[in-house]
Amino acid sequence: MIKVSKLAKYFFVDKLIYHSIDISLYQVSVVLEGQEHYVTDDKGKVLRSFKLIELQKTLSGVKAKETVLRHESAYDEMIGGPEKISPNTLEVPLGDNQLY
Repeated sequence: MIKVSKLAKYFFVDKLIYHSIDISLYQVSVVLEGQEHYVTDDKGKVLRSFKLIELQKTLSGVKAKETVLRHESAYDEMIGGPEKISPNTLEVPLGDNQLY
């Protein structure tokens, strides 16, 4: 885990990932030097919001080489499909349109 305030000290992060974890619930992680870290506030609580734009505003000072929205689906498990070797993950590029 890494605090938002510490992220401001990096020139760039490799990847900024907004995780869609439930209906309109998002968390954030970053990839630094090949390692993924969830982002926390300064008290150590994982950043979480029902508004993606709110998280984008909080992280507007973080410069990333790549920004994506990631969704991991449990659909195959829910319908009784066979267990997969690789995760059922969808990542789409995400731009910050600065609607905040």
